[in-house]
Amino acid sequence: MDYSNFISQLLKGNPRAVARLITFVENDIDAAEEIVNSIYKYTGKAYILGITGAPGTGKSTFISTLTKFYVEEGKKVGIICVDPTSPLTGGALLGDRIRMKQNFSLKNVFIRSMANRGQLGGLARATEDVIKILDAYACDIIIIETVGVGQSEVDIFKSAQTIVVLLVPGLGDDIQAIKSGIMEITDIFVVNKMDFPGADKKVSEIKQMLEFRNNYKYDSKDLSEKYAKIELWTPEITKVNSRSGENFDELLKLIKKHEFFLKESGVISNYMKNRITNETLQILKHKLTEKVEKLLNSDKEIGKYIDQAIQKSLDPYSMVNLIIKMLGLEKE
Repeated sequence: MDYSNFISQLLKGNPRAVARLITFVENDIDAAEEIVNSIYKYTGKAYILGITGAPGTGKSTFISTLTKFYVEEGKKVGIICVDPTSPLTGGALLGDRIRMKQNFSLKNVFIRSMANRGQLGGLARATEDVIKILDAYACDIIIIETVGVGQSEVDIFKSAQTIVVLLVPGLGDDIQAIKSGIMEITDIFVVNKMDFPGADKKVSEIKQMLEFRNNYKYDSKDLSEKYAKIELWTPEITKVNSRSGENFDELLKLIKKHEFFLKESGVISNYMKNRITNETLQILKHKLTEKVEKLLNSDKEIGKYIDQAIQKSLDPYSMVNLIIKMLGLEKE
């Protein structure tokens, strides 16, 4: 299929072309490859925000209000809501766009719900490709809302430049917040629903958790280079009311502060290197998995190996090594 017309319309700012191209990259990795090849030189200008938190913290309302503030600043905003997959249709189950309907009419806002298609890590396979499409669409800010189901959303660390974790007083999510993965990826903690009783107590609890984390020393020598963002940045904490918009001006200042830190400290170069490395590995895994699945379903020799494994004359590791040899990937 020729995608040149859609890409041309994308670069001219046509939202219909954005929607079609996103559908293409979600459904077909070969289409994603061709589209990304064509638009890659137009990417790299957008700032990427990751928003996550346990169910009930008000992520969709929070993002809706945050978007309104950015639009008032003259920013063009792209929003990716990564939802759990419907077991029947494979589509996005929650449809967070319904909660953001007040932003539908805004000219400078594009919202897309994506199914994670069972992908571990809280992000869909095509998320990075969709980020590139929205980047080429000239979005200034790209907001990613991940599947907020506990620990699975930590992969957002690999895509977003600033990660915001939402908490609310009285939800009983203290244990979720203190879990190692969540504590390590967070750049800004936001206590939403600040008008609820216990908001100040929640802020104190987060501060205690951060002190506990800071007292823990990492042994790995690689951490300082690979995760410099973690080592050098002390997470900020603020309170907001997503319904009224109270204190969002303070939140925007903290996001700007973190963006400035990434650039001035030089951490941004490590971030970009790790992001491209992780994306390359994901694409490689997907392509190799696809190739191996085709081989398993079509090659008679593989069927013989499986029969031998059933009869215990061949163990699974030896069978995998034989398949790797068939693919020409054996060790030299």
